Amino acid sequence: MKKECIAMLLAGGQGSRLYVLTGAMAKPAVPFGGKFRIIDFPLSNCTNSGIDTVGVLTQYRPMELNSYIGSGQPWDLDSSSGGVHILPPYMGSKGGTWYKGTANAIYQNIGFIDQYQPEYVVILSGDHIYKMDYSEMLRRHKESDAACTISVMEVPWEEASRFGIMSVDGEDMITEFAEKPRQPKSNLASMGIYVFSWKALRRYLTEDEADPGSENDFGKNIIPKMLADGQRMAAFRFQGYWKDVGTLTSLWDANMDMLSPESGLDLSDESWPIFARSVDAPPIYMGGDSRVSHSAINRGCDIEGTVENSVLSPRVTVEKGAKVSYSVLLPGVTVETGAVIEYAIIGEGCHIGKDCRVGGAPDSALDGKWDLTVLAPDCQLEDGREVAPGIMLDHHGKEVLK
Repeated sequence: MKKECIAMLLAGGQGSRLYVLTGAMAKPAVPFGGKFRIIDFPLSNCTNSGIDTVGVLTQYRPMELNSYIGSGQPWDLDSSSGGVHILPPYMGSKGGTWYKGTANAIYQNIGFIDQYQPEYVVILSGDHIYKMDYSEMLRRHKESDAACTISVMEVPWEEASRFGIMSVDGEDMITEFAEKPRQPKSNLASMGIYVFSWKALRRYLTEDEADPGSENDFGKNIIPKMLADGQRMAAFRFQGYWKDVGTLTSLWDANMDMLSPESGLDLSDESWPIFARSVDAPPIYMGGDSRVSHSAINRGCDIEGTVENSVLSPRVTVEKGAKVSYSVLLPGVTVETGAVIEYAIIGEGCHIGKDCRVGGAPDSALDGKWDLTVLAPDCQLEDGREVAPGIMLDHHGKEVLK
């Protein structure tokens, strides 16, 4: 069945900078904001943008992600004429390999794309928190008669070297592109979101695959080659909230942003809903002595203690006399009586014993070196244990170096 536009969502990343949180799952499957997973954002953007056919390219520890996506029903992507498709690496008649890079991942799925005969293909990343109307980006692509359109945003100059950076002319057509330059000429950064005319991209993917020296990467190979060949390449300026949650700090920041109306991350906007698989859990219970302020509490939570400036996922228990502040607690965490958690990310299924002290405020670091405290999923802390700011523990409760 012919489609004008389909999306390909790169979701196979290991997420090594999230350390213990991605030990058993791919980065896009990591919980966010209490009720969501990171992948809910690009999938919901596709649905809200009118894109009904999405290929999700998985690789690293895909079971949790595959199970979560399922048939795609929560995002209205379960249509027989399109829908969501899980696309892992596979063995064919000519053999097969793991995805070697972002471009190679798309190359290995040319057959999937060709069956829809699209005019355009949107390439997305599965590890960003943002809301974007891809139809506006597609309109910009068509109007500029471009072979490729890249979504961009201005970043602080001191951070520009972390991104693919481009220069543009007066019509926002791209004139230069450099992947993570040491001395950037611009602060206009690629968001890793692309619209390609499929005929052009198909040709460049095929040529790139035949080059033994290529890293098979969009930012390092495909984009520079198209620009060098004189292909028309447009920039699409994005003005909304966007965050790459590939690090522990950025993941925590994005969760805190969700609690701040000034951040621009509004997840209650009914005009652009973020869909998620529903959680089968009872209503929230808050005891008579509980205190909750400036926090997001989700279904199945049992709150008897104090919760401040925090995000609690489903089925979290905070017992009487316990206190949680400036922290993100993933599903199924139990915090026993007298325990205190500050500035931490607590993994799924963790049990914090009585009178434990986990983390601390930035001004509590004696040596001036402060960082978030992170506990791996299923970590069990015995009563009275203290975990200092910046410490990360594995599921056995042993310290892990960052």
